[in-house]
Amino acid sequence: MYLTVIDYWTIALLLLLVVISISIYFIKDLLHAVIVYGAYSLIMALIWLQMNTPDLAITEAAAGICTTVLMMVVVFRTSRKEEE
Repeated sequence: MYLTVIDYWTIALLLLLVVISISIYFIKDLLHAVIVYGAYSLIMALIWLQMNTPDLAITEAAAGICTTVLMMVVVFRTSRKEEE
């Protein structure tokens, strides 16, 4: 069994997902963690596209955008309360 270029690309993206998920655990700043989570969601959508499932890719992108925006709002609101 021979791997194609697409297979290597998918393996690289999956390894990047593992690295990103571990880094999210260790990031102390909430804003940086939310930004890295957005990158995680984008890469996951790319993986779904690689697997020829555009419906899941669109769903992942939409859910990722919504959760990232909501988490950003929460981070900004809680950081403003701490400054006062």
